[in-house]
Amino acid sequence: MNSSTRRYTYEWYVVAICMLAYVFSFIDRQVLALMIEPIKRDLHLSDTQFSLLHGFAFSLFYAVMGMPIAYLADRFARPRIIASGIALWSVATTACGMSQSFVHMFISRMSVGVGEAALSPGTYSMLADLFPKAKLGRAVGVYSLGSFIGGGIAFLVGGYVIALLKHASTFTLPFIGDVRAWQITFFIVGLPGLLIALLFKLTVRDPKRQGLAQDDAGRVQRVSMTDSLRFIASHGKTFFCHYLGFSFYAMTLYCLMSWSPAFYMRHFGFTPVEAGYTLGTVMLVANTAGVFCGGWLSDWLLRRGHSDAPMRAAAIGAACMFVPAIAFAQTASLNASLAWLVVAMFFASFPLATSAAAMQTLAPNQMRAQISATFLLVSNLIGLGLGTTVVALITDKVFGSPLAVGHSMTIINAIATALAVVLLCLGCKQFRASLEREALKARITEPAEITLAPKQEINAIDAPKPF
Repeated sequence: MNSSTRRYTYEWYVVAICMLAYVFSFIDRQVLALMIEPIKRDLHLSDTQFSLLHGFAFSLFYAVMGMPIAYLADRFARPRIIASGIALWSVATTACGMSQSFVHMFISRMSVGVGEAALSPGTYSMLADLFPKAKLGRAVGVYSLGSFIGGGIAFLVGGYVIALLKHASTFTLPFIGDVRAWQITFFIVGLPGLLIALLFKLTVRDPKRQGLAQDDAGRVQRVSMTDSLRFIASHGKTFFCHYLGFSFYAMTLYCLMSWSPAFYMRHFGFTPVEAGYTLGTVMLVANTAGVFCGGWLSDWLLRRGHSDAPMRAAAIGAACMFVPAIAFAQTASLNASLAWLVVAMFFASFPLATSAAAMQTLAPNQMRAQISATFLLVSNLIGLGLGTTVVALITDKVFGSPLAVGHSMTIINAIATALAVVLLCLGCKQFRASLEREALKARITEPAEITLAPKQEINAIDAPKPF
């Protein structure tokens, strides 16, 4: 059956359940941002310590553990690995609710990062095997909707629980003892993930890997992490622009998601409930629309003949994000600030679909999960780990006042977005060149054409280009 007439029913089911898992992953990682004030008060934390919990503790192990987990995903059944990760981060989120100190919370957040590291590399790899390239942007875009649906729900659920329990200071639970409202929130959002892990394990089968590289004898080649790093080095300029461009893009996104609740509570006097409902609605509307439009724009550009469509779509989104990402924290009007935030959040969501589509289009099958994990390593350390912490450091050390968090966000958003625009625009040309080189290599190494290509010509194409 022609791929344009197939309905892809099961394939879209896989997208849907992966998106559901992504929803829960973002609920579990993002709910912390809304509860900044009660957690700081009860655990006696500064803004910098809180940023380490929200950003560094999660992102370091999310990024680092993604490498060995992706290595396994390129070799073994991906659904089993993903289901195990879902179960781990769900238990770790519940453990956050039992934290009594900064160290306890830090360890729990590290464990959330380890569990979530199993999801995206394996999912990206599966989707590239399930869908043709013409539909991959939309599939990844729908999956990526889960991040902002989850982030929005995290704010809404957090706000609802805080409102529901605002008249009680502590609660006594069996086997646990006295807990506060913010701790109960972690229990509510963490435990349902165990059901998602079970559903994933029982209903998703590992798709057949497409386009596997073979050796001269026709055997499927086994690819090591060294091989993946060598492939990245052979396209050094492309991956430099991709990894860093999207990482600075992510820095602006995570800055908006992590510090907007604090900004509106401190600058406009929002309660945690008001911040949760308002920002939850913004994320559910603006971010989900943005990530879907980013994937659609990438597919549209590809149909128009632009082979660099994922990079081009991201560059457009970053350029459109620059002004609103700065303006929302510099206006005295609440309505104007929220209007700018909606626009900023919309365009800040473009890279979730486009970054993955670019990697899966260029990377060989056996390397897809590992190359995705390498990207997530860079992106999360820069975007989430560094970005959120630098905002706190500027607020604490430069301005010396929590009320200045909006100015700190403006500084980081301006620098990060400008760098993202420049790198992604430069990356379009490099990405096109890399695709052409890989297509030429594929033609030369086909059995019928091997005798026509001199050995030294093949080596010249395979050799890494100088950066």
